[in-house]
Amino acid sequence: MKNCLFLFLAIIVLFSCQSPSEPKTDFKADVIIYGGTSAAATAAVEVVQSGKSVIVVSPDKHLGGLSSGGLGFTDTGNKSTIGGLSREFYHRVWQHYNDSSAWEWEKHSEYGNQGQGTVAMDGANRTMWIFEPHVAEQVFEDFISENNINVLRDEWLDRENGVTVEDGKIVSIKTLSGKTFTANIFIDATYEGDLMAAAGVSFHVGREACLVYNEEWNGVQAGVFHHGHYFEDNIDPYVEPGNAVSGLLFGISSEKPGENCSGDKKLQAYCFRLCMSNHPENRVPFPKPDNYDPKNYELLARVFEAGWRGWFNKFDMIPNRKTDTNNHGPFSSDFIGMNYDYPEASYHRRKEIIKEHEDYQKGLLYFVSNDERVPEEIRSQMQEWGLAKDEFTDNGNWPHQLYIREARRMIGEYVTTENDVLGKRQVPNPIGMGSYTMDSHNVQRYVTDEGFVQNEGDIGVHPHAPYQIAYGSIVPKKEECTNLLVPVAISSSHIAYGSIRMEPVFMILGQSAAAAAVMAIEKDLAVQQVPYNELESILMSKGQKLRPEQK
Repeated sequence: MKNCLFLFLAIIVLFSCQSPSEPKTDFKADVIIYGGTSAAATAAVEVVQSGKSVIVVSPDKHLGGLSSGGLGFTDTGNKSTIGGLSREFYHRVWQHYNDSSAWEWEKHSEYGNQGQGTVAMDGANRTMWIFEPHVAEQVFEDFISENNINVLRDEWLDRENGVTVEDGKIVSIKTLSGKTFTANIFIDATYEGDLMAAAGVSFHVGREACLVYNEEWNGVQAGVFHHGHYFEDNIDPYVEPGNAVSGLLFGISSEKPGENCSGDKKLQAYCFRLCMSNHPENRVPFPKPDNYDPKNYELLARVFEAGWRGWFNKFDMIPNRKTDTNNHGPFSSDFIGMNYDYPEASYHRRKEIIKEHEDYQKGLLYFVSNDERVPEEIRSQMQEWGLAKDEFTDNGNWPHQLYIREARRMIGEYVTTENDVLGKRQVPNPIGMGSYTMDSHNVQRYVTDEGFVQNEGDIGVHPHAPYQIAYGSIVPKKEECTNLLVPVAISSSHIAYGSIRMEPVFMILGQSAAAAAVMAIEKDLAVQQVPYNELESILMSKGQKLRPEQK
């Protein structure tokens, strides 16, 4: 009896001396994916379905990037180029809207099926290309849950000291929370290319001069207007019209744009893709920012005074009486010239930039809805709109993702340029296709030699046919890193990236990067040494479209 009592007391003492279990801080998988974009989701699914382990380390709480962040009016281009898991995403969207319960705020028959050239629901191909943000996010979450993928959210890479590289390979990465992730292969699926940069891989920010890659549409393009996003009328840029001494209106640069075709470090503008509603029961009034200043929108008032009435032209309708509202016209949601430092900025500074864009865009909405300088017919119609009450419910109905149209771009084994997009040279080892216009939003707003305000950088050049994207564009130079793939911040010139940067393409490249990662692991090869003929066969078996003639 004494022995039993002694044993019992010893067990109690043993357990009482043990500290509570510590949270897990060390993680290991075959593949670590850093990012929460649509490319991160498709890459993770491909890794698991190919029999390897994966962990998604996401700085974002919501998966899907822009695809679930307001960009519901998909930039598809030629849909025949979209295959694999990317097409599966749009098939699942189609399945969702085939259920009558999906149509809460309007009947399906009321929505129609066409919007400025984009077919919403393609019944013949069982796909749907226009959708609400929460529907897209649910599809991504279904991808994750169905494949039992481990996603750690709100985990931010330690960009200063968090990437361990040995002998040209990333050994591990560490996040600001103290977690460490070890893998054979890493995939940077961020818009910013943060892991790529922290690993010491070469990259470029801004526009290259035309001479760098023998291009026509790169660099500064002052006086070139491919869309309607410029000042058609002579608008005075000064606080006191005609008085240069009074200073420039908000948002106008005092610098000259530079010589045409010259390079710079400037970026095409960012904005939020807003989900708005005109249904009285599903809209909330546009909020007035705390720092609202109507003088920030004086230039727009002058545009209205000059007779412009195109304000509502990019209120693209998505299901349930909502919009994907994008920039349109000379003065709109693009916060031109206010993002130049974003790609390499600290997390703190990036948050400031994002907040500045949010305040600008919220102030813009409030101005157009309330200011008496806005024409009454526009102001009264604008008051029928508000933010969609049932979207982004944990963020004040505001999108959780700023549209990072371009940030860092890797300089990898192969640089995709306009010569690839326009079919002027043969693309080696294709892993996917693109087809959308080489599209750059405005980069700067300046004063012309004649003394009027003008925008610069808005370019739209159509490829003659779908084009291929080279495997070398998603891998670094071998001497820089041998176990990293970069399917979003890919190796591309500024103007070529204007076509590549579409969400369906990111999903395509994410899946292809993951297939290559699995092959590199199985064959114990550097990612640059993956045998293309075998990779090609795998990708085609997965439904990827690699050549224009594929049906």
